[in-house]
Amino acid sequence: MTTSVTYAELPGLVGEDLGHSDWFEITQERINTFADATDDQQWIHTDPERAKTGPFGAAIAHGFLTLSLTIPMWGQILDVTDVDTKVNYGLDKVRFVSPVKAGSRIRMNAVLASLTEVNGGVQLGVDMTVEIEGGDKPAVIAHALHRFYAPRA
Repeated sequence: MTTSVTYAELPGLVGEDLGHSDWFEITQERINTFADATDDQQWIHTDPERAKTGPFGAAIAHGFLTLSLTIPMWGQILDVTDVDTKVNYGLDKVRFVSPVKAGSRIRMNAVLASLTEVNGGVQLGVDMTVEIEGGDKPAVIAHALHRFYAPRA
């Protein structure tokens, strides 16, 4: 479910759990496409038959594939209706806690941990947790920084 607010309402969300994104399926095709784009063809990602005998019992998504999907998931969680310039500023901490097996579904939960004024806008510190459907541990935990720039008058 998307939380929709105006730029002026953002400070009131600090400390709030903003909810979850939709589920995203991690198909073998998605994993292979990411492998092609990044030149990371390691067999634990791209060879499902061999991966069955590997340490995870199946082909797994690249950690950075899972991390990259936080961008569309974040867009499903928070919509600032009167801002058109939004920038992913970086990550302060990332941990790949559990592997995401091909065929799994993931979703993200976000908590707005902080809001700091920056030149022309605000920087949001967001605690993100990427969950694996049916899993007992998350796939990724991260603290992301996003900048939203003030609407023009």
